[in-house]
Amino acid sequence: MATVFVSIKDIEHAKSKWIDTRFSLQDANEGKQKYTESHVTGAVYWDLERDLSAMTKSEGRHPMPEKAALTELFRTSGLSIDDHIIVYDDGGSPFATRAWWLLQYAGFNNSFIALEGFEGMKEAGFPVDNCIPEPPRTLVAPQWDETIYAPRQFVEETVAGKTASVLLDARSAVRYRGENEPIDPIAGRIPGALSFDWEQLKKESVFNLDGAVKEQLHNVVKPIEEVTVYCGSGVTAAPLYALLKHNGYEFARLYVGSYSDWISQPGAKVEVD
Repeated sequence: MATVFVSIKDIEHAKSKWIDTRFSLQDANEGKQKYTESHVTGAVYWDLERDLSAMTKSEGRHPMPEKAALTELFRTSGLSIDDHIIVYDDGGSPFATRAWWLLQYAGFNNSFIALEGFEGMKEAGFPVDNCIPEPPRTLVAPQWDETIYAPRQFVEETVAGKTASVLLDARSAVRYRGENEPIDPIAGRIPGALSFDWEQLKKESVFNLDGAVKEQLHNVVKPIEEVTVYCGSGVTAAPLYALLKHNGYEFARLYVGSYSDWISQPGAKVEVD
């Protein structure tokens, strides 16, 4: 079982690099405002849409950033490849997991997600302030891990039965079944996908690390299987990816473009119940 999440009781502030990823899908400015008001001392801010997505691209609603843009983000954030990195959001949100997945993709294997979120750390006595840090620029060279990334071509091959991967849809059951689609123009799911609503991963507003989630996951897909997770835009699939890794699933990928990218091509096939 991989260590993905860390509890506040196990974190030493001074020995870690900190990344604040708080965000709201309803108000794109909310996270940055929270950060400006107060954040863990030394934390840099990564914005879902400005830093963790390439919003000018057409590959879904939160497209995969270019490697050059990510490399620049890592360097201006003062990161080195072996740094002990803690990423946080409000707790039980998908934004820290998105940033963590990108760090894993880039080879920052000593990066982790703070389980309790900002308010939990603040209440526990972690130092906070409103000073915007200016970390010294590095020349870090990411070590890209393509085995955890699923581009559209890989998903097309999976649908065609040319890979061994199982597609796992992190959206709500009603969106998975095509009964209700509040965001994307076409209802349904990627053909052959199984369902696991990412909201099931939480307990009392934080991610549930006890055996209940592990058992639920095992009922859908086995740890020895290859799994490719997706959602609507690639954001809420990141917590599902993180919990799979936490529970011992070694062969997991994230389709960052997700359903919004899948249906963007003319004639894309979907399933509905």
